[in-house]
Amino acid sequence: MHAPDSLLRHLDSLGLGGSETLYYNLPPARLVELAVRRGEGRLVADGPLATRTDPHTGRSPNDRFVVREPGTESEVGWGKTNVPISEDSFDHLLKEMGRYARGRTLFVRDCYAGADPRYRVKVRVITEEAWHSLFAYNMFLRPADGESTEDFDPDYTVVDLCDFNAKPDKVQELNSSTFVTLHLSRGLVLIGGTHYAGEIKKSIFSALNFVLPAKGVLPMHCSANEATDGSNTAVFFGLSGTGKTTLSADASRTLIGDDEHGWSDHGVFNFEGGCYAKAIRLSPEGEPEIYNTTKQFGTLVENVILREDRSIDFDDGTITENTRISYPIYRIPNASENGQGGQPETVVFLTADAFGVLPPISKLTPEQAMYHFLSGYTAKVAGTERGVTEPKATFSACFGEPFMVRPPSAYAEMLGEKIREHDARVFLVNTGWTGGPYGTGSRMKLALTRRMLDAALSGELDNVPTTEDPVFGLAIPNAIEGVPSDVLVPRNTWASGEDYDEKAGQLAQMFADNFEKYAANVSEAVREAGPRVTATA
Repeated sequence: MHAPDSLLRHLDSLGLGGSETLYYNLPPARLVELAVRRGEGRLVADGPLATRTDPHTGRSPNDRFVVREPGTESEVGWGKTNVPISEDSFDHLLKEMGRYARGRTLFVRDCYAGADPRYRVKVRVITEEAWHSLFAYNMFLRPADGESTEDFDPDYTVVDLCDFNAKPDKVQELNSSTFVTLHLSRGLVLIGGTHYAGEIKKSIFSALNFVLPAKGVLPMHCSANEATDGSNTAVFFGLSGTGKTTLSADASRTLIGDDEHGWSDHGVFNFEGGCYAKAIRLSPEGEPEIYNTTKQFGTLVENVILREDRSIDFDDGTITENTRISYPIYRIPNASENGQGGQPETVVFLTADAFGVLPPISKLTPEQAMYHFLSGYTAKVAGTERGVTEPKATFSACFGEPFMVRPPSAYAEMLGEKIREHDARVFLVNTGWTGGPYGTGSRMKLALTRRMLDAALSGELDNVPTTEDPVFGLAIPNAIEGVPSDVLVPRNTWASGEDYDEKAGQLAQMFADNFEKYAANVSEAVREAGPRVTATA
């Protein structure tokens, strides 16, 4: 497509006007063709494009920065998540990126974030690789057929020059040659030194996490679905490995989105136009809808191992366990056409408890919901990360702390207000271990988790009597049709009740220690909604 004059002026204003070749809003087929020709990837047997991003096979949290400047300084939750960088350093990086881009090929993609037009933002993604432009096509919302982008004026611009490496000796705030820097007032993101495409979408998610609360919208790191008639909307919070994508991709329900959403006065809406699913050990039996996307042209697969016949070995994690698939959401047969849903009737917090002490499903009060939302607990297990040899508790505020630009308590307060206003039921669902910790017990069967979720979403559990867990204070349903009664109470599944008590006490103490940093900013009712550490002493 011909590059509009407004685009050329914008590139000039950024210092990126000296490219040799400029491609604008190319269709997927042309991007795949150019990616293969330029050596950026290889075609897979069934049509997708396979790429590699090593050594960066995931985000670089230690290389993420937010510009400290007068317009937004007082509203950012500064700390390990939001590390400040000066405007002078930001301007230096932009200037050096302009010099690097001179005489090179650039790809520009104009798109949107936010399915609800009332909160939609315009996004421009400038990349030096064709497949990164294809990633932006897959992941963001695409202009409608026939829609003119001649006068497209972006709210946010991502400049992603993956082969440009910064010099930390010139910008001493940097930790390496890799950087992801966000300037909130200027609506500008600079990415360099990494080929991992996920940085593109997560930088825009971070920007939305800053601007939307001021508009009364709660930004959420969650998946969402609804009944096929458009009723009974549900949202699923959870960190990687807890089942957020798997459990929301339910063939009996309509998928609104798998990762990032807003909760407004009008309901829930997807931020994205695609899905970025984990691919390790993907199978047609376990996740048929997602698996089928790997048989389609235009799908991107990252860091997978290809066999000699160019088929994908999904079980091979040689490059990384964080293998990924990127595809437009319309590739999922039961995906929502407009990416919007009603007010959530059900909120689900997913955790993979490798200690095996949390109930497989339990009801939460609004105060408990705020406590567990701020805690954002799951556990990593041996083999998933270098150096992890036994279960390791992981706490990530709001189930997405790396992307929360404001203080976590601000999002928790909004969540509590939304839950109360719309009388949403809230459940904590443990997709992790039962019968003992990792290495002794077994992973909760997916079929049982789906049955419990079905009961929660349908309202079946609304009037079921419950028993309070003595350690965690959670309301455990006494019975769920199709679920063995002993599975519902984790202590009953352990060979030794004393061993369970010891492990539960350890996890309760971890919760309490982690929550200390939030205690001063929440009500007494929320502080008291956590585990009872003294009861396990």
